[in-house]
Amino acid sequence: MQKELEFNKQPHPRLPEEYDLCSRTGLHFYKRAKMREYTENYFLEEFKNQYKKTYYEDEPNLRKLAQKRLSILMSFLNPVEKSLLEVGCAAGFFLDEAAKLGFQVKGIEISQKEVEYARNLGHSVDGISFLEYQPKETFDVLAAFFVIEHFQNQELVLTKIRDLIKKDGYLFLALPSLYGPSYLTNPDDWFSNHPGDHFVDYSPSSLKSVLEMLGFQICFREPMSFHPQRDRGWRGRFPTKYFYRVLARWSCYGDTMQILAKKII
Repeated sequence: MQKELEFNKQPHPRLPEEYDLCSRTGLHFYKRAKMREYTENYFLEEFKNQYKKTYYEDEPNLRKLAQKRLSILMSFLNPVEKSLLEVGCAAGFFLDEAAKLGFQVKGIEISQKEVEYARNLGHSVDGISFLEYQPKETFDVLAAFFVIEHFQNQELVLTKIRDLIKKDGYLFLALPSLYGPSYLTNPDDWFSNHPGDHFVDYSPSSLKSVLEMLGFQICFREPMSFHPQRDRGWRGRFPTKYFYRVLARWSCYGDTMQILAKKII
């Protein structure tokens, strides 16, 4: 029997103006977050401001990242005749790489320009919000990369995600992490750069707790980035980046993380 997801929110004991804290899971709810509209402007101006190139100019690197993620996924299941849904698929680069391997892919994307681009690649993409999506099927894999933190109602979104995945299917997530150098050793920098449309912040442990409540078991996790230069704690004093990376990978220590979880209930 699947456990129902229910958070118990209380003011954060140290940061009550910034966060509410779920006493059951450790999930942090960012109190200053506000809803915003997502248009093609994100993929042009905002993406370029962050990565020094537009989303489309970065296509080769985004496809390489997709290939790395798919190699992780394929170590757990055979893609042939397996269905995959990506929530927030943007222009469809991940979908395109997955389709090449044999996945039967579908996507959801709210920015209409990116919907058109993904459709021109030959993929089925619905141009609606995930909350409006009314599926008639379940999937072997659901992927959502830097998406779920943008939703205010996590119970609704995560329960919907759970119900879209077949038993023994997989959930592949990437999202910011509290268990990293910025929040743990330089919180002023963390909050000064905190996106205003991120309603929640996870750590590896809080994500594990939430997913277990939903009937998932984590089978892979790793930090997506390594920033020893940001680290003002003891890890940042390691003499070489090699040891920093070894420890970070072992403990999933980083400002961003990605996880793969299997639905076991």
